[in-house]
Amino acid sequence: MDLGSFTSGLLTGLREGVEAALIVSIVLAYLARTGHGGQAGRIWLGTGAAAALSLVVGIAIFTSVGALQVPYEQIFEGTTLLVAAGVVTWMLFWMRRQAASVKGELQAAVDRAVASGASWGLAVLAFTAVIREGLETSIFLVGQATSARAEAAWILVGAVVGLAIAVLIGYGFYRGSRRLNLAAFFRWTGIALVFIAAGLLSHGIGEFIEIGALGSGPWTATAFDIRSVLSDETGVGAFLRAIFGYSAAPAILTLVVHVTYLVSVLTLYLRPVHRPTPTAPTTATARP
Repeated sequence: MDLGSFTSGLLTGLREGVEAALIVSIVLAYLARTGHGGQAGRIWLGTGAAAALSLVVGIAIFTSVGALQVPYEQIFEGTTLLVAAGVVTWMLFWMRRQAASVKGELQAAVDRAVASGASWGLAVLAFTAVIREGLETSIFLVGQATSARAEAAWILVGAVVGLAIAVLIGYGFYRGSRRLNLAAFFRWTGIALVFIAAGLLSHGIGEFIEIGALGSGPWTATAFDIRSVLSDETGVGAFLRAIFGYSAAPAILTLVVHVTYLVSVLTLYLRPVHRPTPTAPTTATARP
């Protein structure tokens, strides 16, 4: 068992899965509370369709990479890794901004669908709400599997376990459990995903360096080589590579990109979220 790859996949599946599970549980709980529990089947239909499409997209991308020849394989892999890093970065900051308003927006959308009598609109609502999380998960997992193709199976197993735990958390939320501190959960898993994304980003840059797409110069030279001390092929080094993108002999450019991403993104992500303060309505002064 490759513990690093398993843990990497688990963190991704858990974080993304919890977001999707909470969306579904919020909609289902609101339907039940407003006396429209009979419409829950539409929600499950939309959720299932979104999950199936996300799976198909992920499989299609992953198999396409393996069918390409050099240097197109490196170009495709590098692009996939960069896209995966970009997607997770966007997702983290989007969720950070929208966390406070997601529940109200979902409930308003349910009200509109029920009021209009378009019950199939609930299926569309669930599909659109879940498909974003599903596609993000697929692209991110493909990026992880592409960077460590030999351990792809363990990444998938970890993701499945993470998704299963996310389903249990979603069910607990639906049943009224509030024991999980969601704010802390998303904060710490978000930090973990920043480290994973940094590894994907630097690995993607490394793919382009490998085929000479970024030229040849001091930036492509090896920054250091500590393979004799902590190899990234076995043991602790392999674990760190799977989780944090550790490399025992990185190129200068990949090292700079890795460190710059970590410092800048973590600084922005850990900043306090400033909520706009609602202004009190002004009362007109009566004239004598």
